[in-house]
Amino acid sequence: MNARVTDGERGVSVRRATARDAKRLTHLVRTSRAYEGPYAPMIAGYRVGQDYIETHEVYVAVGPDGRVLGFYALILNPPELDLMFVADSAQGLGVGRLLMTHMKHEARAAGLDSVRIVSHPPAEGFYLSVGARRTGTVAAHPPAVMWDRPELELPTE
Repeated sequence: MNARVTDGERGVSVRRATARDAKRLTHLVRTSRAYEGPYAPMIAGYRVGQDYIETHEVYVAVGPDGRVLGFYALILNPPELDLMFVADSAQGLGVGRLLMTHMKHEARAAGLDSVRIVSHPPAEGFYLSVGARRTGTVAAHPPAVMWDRPELELPTE
């Protein structure tokens, strides 16, 4: 679905990311408060490149002023939500739920019944609240990931 999806109340729309979004998406990841403290090494030097955007299903939520409020990246094979970030200033405004609704629609359109999510531990509650169920735990992989992470499955229906 390459059409825009809109949250009419807030004027937030979801559109396909373009290579020109790469710097803004990288900035959103690197400045996320969700990755402060012990989680900081995981995103240190992280970059969302133009090639990544062109290779994967990457969509951005954009405010009425054109500001990027969040994004997600869906890998189709094997089906996995690779990245999902909402700007700190947009937390609690429904942007994450809008992105997840859009992602489920895209996954269904691609013929997927479910999508795997390896969650940042503090985000597990959010994914459970949008219909995911816990299927296991992914062990830490030092030095990049120093903690175990919840593994979830999100049905697309």
